[in-house]
Amino acid sequence: MNKAALALFALILSEPAAAQTPAEFYKGKQVSIYVGFTAGGTYDLYARVLARHMGRHIPGNPSVVPRNMEGAGSLRLANYIYQIAPRDGTAIATIGRSTVAGPLFGHPSAKFDPREFSWLGSTNDEVSICAAWHTAGIKHFDDLKAKGYSFGATGPTEEAVQIYKAMNAMLGTKIRTVSGYPGGNQISLAMERGEIHGRCAISWSSIKAGLPHWIEEKKFVPLLQVASAKHPDLPDVPLLMGLAPDDEARHIFRFLIARQIMGRPFFGPPEVPKDRSDALRKAFLDTLSDPEFLAEADKIKLEINPVPARRVEDLLRELYATPPAITQKAATLFN
Repeated sequence: MNKAALALFALILSEPAAAQTPAEFYKGKQVSIYVGFTAGGTYDLYARVLARHMGRHIPGNPSVVPRNMEGAGSLRLANYIYQIAPRDGTAIATIGRSTVAGPLFGHPSAKFDPREFSWLGSTNDEVSICAAWHTAGIKHFDDLKAKGYSFGATGPTEEAVQIYKAMNAMLGTKIRTVSGYPGGNQISLAMERGEIHGRCAISWSSIKAGLPHWIEEKKFVPLLQVASAKHPDLPDVPLLMGLAPDDEARHIFRFLIARQIMGRPFFGPPEVPKDRSDALRKAFLDTLSDPEFLAEADKIKLEINPVPARRVEDLLRELYATPPAITQKAATLFN
């Protein structure tokens, strides 16, 4: 068979697949939602609630199954989705919001470009806090400058590590990072056991949803908010930006604060066919306004404040367009 005939034969074979609608493709399929952390944490909780409802909104109504792939503060999963996961619309992921900046800061293990992911959006923007366990002897943020305290983290690209480094360099705190915990649940347990004194980059929504007894029994002390604006529940807890001593610090802190907008990001691999990517985007936002989904989220105290894919994509363009001198300063500090 000559080359022309082979090309025609290949075209004929590809036509039925190309003509498939999203509903035809997804009917009888299984969509995996990968979570870059261990089961039981808040990233996992958001993904599992989403999985229980999102299949109704995807054309063809596939089953949606959550799967955990922890490692290096979700960097392992980001690399997997970029390099290995099927690009047919059957793989979705959620990772730590700070992980998307790994390539920007030249992290050697970040083998992906977040601008190329097929973004669905975020379930909400976030207010992250730094908090100390009630027995740690820390009552106010300034206490962190008086002596060294141990705060927990998962891996090197995790948001908490970058917050610790920024605060030590810019605000004079003396935080010692204890890393290697597989997920947020383990960090919280380490606080309760007295292994560490506190942690940063824990979302206020995570505490309300997963650790309500911490609030009810006053088991922790909120020290700082990493957010664009104060949460209504925390009017007396200072904002990170409000503590910035100069313009350089403000520029560095913007990297940390901008990520809160993509508080619980969801995306697929690059090069997902556009009709399926569009269908997943719509299904994602439709799920976040579904009364049954919202009722379940409210029951377990998950904050839902949807951020569409376009806003996440715009934010990534803004971050990756930061002047090189500022980016290099941040990279040197965070790495």
